[in-house]
Parts: sequence; C-alpha cells; structure tokens
Amino acid sequence: MNTEFTLSQKRALAVFTLVALLFGAYFLRSYFVLIVVAAVGAYLFTPLFNWFNKRLGTGLSATCTVLAALVSVIVPVGLLVVLGVVQIARMVNDIASWVKTTDLSGLGDKVLQVVNDLLARVPFVHVTVTAETLRNALISAGRTVGMWLLHFLQGAAGSLAGAITSAIIFLYVFVALLVNRDKLRTLIGQLNPLGEEVTDLYLQKMGAMVRGTVSGQFVIALCQGVAGAASIYVGGFHHGFFIFAILLTALSIIPLGGGIVTIPFGIGMMIFGNIAGGAFVVLWHLLVVTNIDNFLRPILVPRDARLNSALMLLSVFAGIAMFGPWGLIIGPVLMIVIVTTIDVYLAVYKDVELKKPEPKPVRRNWLSRRTGNAPAGVAVDSAPTSDAE
Repeated sequence: MNTEFTLSQKRALAVFTLVALLFGAYFLRSYFVLIVVAAVGAYLFTPLFNWFNKRLGTGLSATCTVLAALVSVIVPVGLLVVLGVVQIARMVNDIASWVKTTDLSGLGDKVLQVVNDLLARVPFVHVTVTAETLRNALISAGRTVGMWLLHFLQGAAGSLAGAITSAIIFLYVFVALLVNRDKLRTLIGQLNPLGEEVTDLYLQKMGAMVRGTVSGQFVIALCQGVAGAASIYVGGFHHGFFIFAILLTALSIIPLGGGIVTIPFGIGMMIFGNIAGGAFVVLWHLLVVTNIDNFLRPILVPRDARLNSALMLLSVFAGIAMFGPWGLIIGPVLMIVIVTTIDVYLAVYKDVELKKPEPKPVRRNWLSRRTGNAPAGVAVDSAPTSDAE
C-alpha cells in the first residue's frame, strides 16, 4: 500500500481495527463454542492432514482427514451406545426375573413400615406414608415426566434444522482451519501488538493444554472409569459393567473423579451384606484408581499444560457453567491464557524469568514457525517447536 498515513491516521486506524475485531467477536458470539471446537479438532488432526498432504492433493487430504475424524468419533460412540443398550436389556431381563420370584406386596409393606418408622423418629415431622399416598405421588410424577418428554420431543424436532446447520458450519470451519493454518498463524502473529514471539508462546501453551486435556485427560479418565467399573464387577455386582464404565469415565474427566459414585456404591454393598465386595470397591478406588492419575499424568500431559489443581478445578467448573460440556476443554485453555498473560507481565515489568516451553521435535503444523526476536524481558526458547504430537 503506497498511501502514507500520519500519526493521527495510524491511531485512528488502530482504533477502527480494534472496534472491527470486537464487533466481529460480538457478531460471531453465537458460534463461539462451535469455532473453538472446530479449532481444537483441526489442531489435533493437523498431523494426519500433513501426512495425507504429502501423498495427495490439498482437497483430497482435507476430505480424508474429515472422514478419519468422523470415524474416530462415530465408531467409539456408536460402540459404547450399543454395549450400553445390551447391558440395559440384560438388566431389564434380570429385573423381570426378580419380579416374578418376589412377593412385591409383602416387600412393599415392609418398605412402608421401615419408612414410617424412620419418619416417626424425626422430630417435628408427623407424616405417615400409605399406599394411597405413594399411588398419588406416582401419578403426579408420571404426569410431570410425560409433560417433560413432550416438551423435549417438541424442542428436539424444532432444533433438528439448527443441528444440521451447525454441523455444516462446523465442517466448513474445520476444513478452513486445516487448509489455511499457516495463513491463520501468520495473521494472528501480525495482529498481536506484543509481537510474534509472544504469540508463539501463547499458542504453544494453548496447544499443550489442548493436548493435555484431550489426549491426556480423556485417556486417564477412560482408564479410571474402566478400572472403577471392573472393581464393581469383581466386587460382586455383575450388572451394567459398560454403563458403569461410561458413567465413571465421564465423572473422572472432572477433578472430583468417579469416587462420588464408587465409594457410596461400595458402602451400599457392605450395608446390604456384601462386606468383602464393598470393601474391595472402596479400597480399590482409594489405592488404585486415584493413583492412575498420578502415574499417567506425567506421561500423557505436557508440563506446559499443568495447572495448579485448584486452578484446574475452577477452570473446569467455570468452563462447564459458561460453555456447557465443551467447557471441559475451553475452560482450562482460557485459564492457561490468563496464567500466561500474568507470566509475560511479570517477565516484562518485574524481570521475573519466564519459563521456557518444553522442547519438542520439529514437525510442521498449524502452530509451528521459527521464532524471531523476543520482546524485552521475555526469555523464550528460540528453537523451532511444534505442538502437534
């Protein structure tokens, strides 16, 4: 561009650019989570895209990468759903057999007697539960559940078009980030007023957190979930292994872990007479399941992605509260951005040494580039690094 701008014009242009970027963020706010998830997926599948790109054209490489990404998600989820349905069907058959061989009227009378005895011991509570009371409560609950299901189905039918639209947008954004990763990386570095070296630092930290959360945390959660479900099976409860595995894996993603299920379940087994099995479930969780994280985290999670446990807990739950289930990934990434910003500030203004990112093998991906001159006070490794492993 040959036009010469005065200092006032340059300042005005900087203000206009900032306003445009802020308006763009506001304009796309409804698709923020979708864009972030597409960026995370593109980052994780960049090595596969690069492998295809060495042998095929860009368009065909992107198509193969999209198909591989879909298969890697649809096949495991579909398998888990099938196994869960099979387990539920077996549990229903077992319950049906139990109902045929059990005197439900006598069992119901015993349960009502126990409940009324407990209520009689509670001070200032004068309530007696009868069969008629339970019948009315079940009718009311059935109506409530029916209305909820009706509204849910109506909402699902209405959101089908939106889901299809979001899926199409996701695929376009995913492919665009894969194909134009170098241009995007250059653009981010040029727009960042702190310089390209600090941009490299931020992207390396964010990439490490994405790898640590997806590749590391999910593998750790899967191992803990399967181990917890296996302990319940070995302890004597042989129903719903895959259901417990799925549930405990989902709970193990958050820092509290699956102990909020396995420990009470083990105590319940002991209360109902299976003392050895219940004790085994509780001890297995305390001695084995909790240490799976301590053993695998140093191997699977990069050092750059390790936050203080309190910060990790806060970032996960704050992310879930703001972004829903995807907050499991977005929350820690935002927290690592905040922590990195504070580290850069301390390095520039307080001469605090900035920790260098871990050196990694040179591999071309959408975050890698050769580093240049760092800003004053910021010590960053000058070796070419990469985050797609």
